[in-house]
Amino acid sequence: QVQLVESGGGLVQPGGSLRLSCVASGIIFSFSDMGWFRQAPGKQRELVAAITSGGRTNYADSVKGRFIISRDNAKNTVYLQMNSLKSEDAAVYYCHAGSRANSGSWGQGTQVTVSS
Repeated sequence: QVQLVESGGGLVQPGGSLRLSCVASGIIFSFSDMGWFRQAPGKQRELVAAITSGGRTNYADSVKGRFIISRDNAKNTVYLQMNSLKSEDAAVYYCHAGSRANSGSWGQGTQVTVSS
């Protein structure tokens, strides 16, 4: 019954910005660690950013200084603000709930395309 619904993906030019949202249901959101992963064609899924129930964040080295993860517990929503987007950021982005990638729940994914 866990459901994670992403939105905000789309087409953006290099150097542009995009904000992804993930609305969660079926979990006690305020107690849940949340994360964003991405997968590009031919590549492995990778962790982009994570935020714990306590608000601690961590980021992949490739996005540090450009992306910001945040959460709004009142809205059961986690966000990923993506700035200074590069071609290598293009991927399907997935929302995840849980402290471990192999023990939680996944959203359906949202496509981010970076192209001029």
